[in-house]
Amino acid sequence: MIGTANKTFQILKKYDFKFKKSLGQNFLIDNNILNRIVNGANIDKETGVIEIGPGIGSLTEVIAQKAKKVVSFEIDSRLLPILAETLADYNNIEIINEDILKVDVDKIIKEKFANCEKIMVVANLPYYITTPILTHLLENTKLIDGYVVMMQKEVANRLNAKVGTKDYNSLTILLNYYTNVEYLFTVPKKVFVPAPNVESAVVKILTKKEKEIEVDTNTFFNFVRSCFTQRRKTLMNNLIASSGKDKKELLISACKDVNIDSQRRSETLTLEEFNKLHKELQKVNIVK
Repeated sequence: MIGTANKTFQILKKYDFKFKKSLGQNFLIDNNILNRIVNGANIDKETGVIEIGPGIGSLTEVIAQKAKKVVSFEIDSRLLPILAETLADYNNIEIINEDILKVDVDKIIKEKFANCEKIMVVANLPYYITTPILTHLLENTKLIDGYVVMMQKEVANRLNAKVGTKDYNSLTILLNYYTNVEYLFTVPKKVFVPAPNVESAVVKILTKKEKEIEVDTNTFFNFVRSCFTQRRKTLMNNLIASSGKDKKELLISACKDVNIDSQRRSETLTLEEFNKLHKELQKVNIVK
């Protein structure tokens, strides 16, 4: 197995591999954690899996043992010859040397997973771009059934935070709209090389088959993000910052029309309240 301390250090030494902090590279060296991640995804021989940031292939290997096919996106070309060696025994893995944020995910799924009944994302996400990756996938494809992903614990806490708490933000609202989130388990620093400076967590995210409400996804989430630009400011201050001082009276009037106190902070608004306000601001052409 790749995902042990001895095997990992052996591979790193053989290839004289140096970690790049800029890519957030922290490799797992605990097979128990690797198995818990994969078991959490309920993968079977009809499942296609997208992995992001395979590193030297420790998680990829465990996924491949259960899945029909694995497509892993690795941005660091230095890892390609390593992966070619470590995963040589598996014929159901494809490594793509591309940035997942620049990929047409729907196209990849249709081309690579045509014979799969379920599509999951299973990954130890690079912590510095966890939010952009989740946002990109949720907003750009409807073909993924779910995600079991490791991330910084602080970010994991935001994904299913309650309204009115300090962790509740625009990412929470995005996840609440598209998915159901379950915090699976915390991962200690010692099971990585190099050890990260933060605690980690594994989260299970399942795509909702039906939405509780419908929003204009073309502009809604950008609007929500603008409402959280200055967390310590009131909703009105954030609205003015994004729309302009000349729109203040219109903004106040719109908030009144949907029974939202403009002096509240954004973290106290529910998804439904944001949707009502967004629709009202569309009526007066403040947002498109």
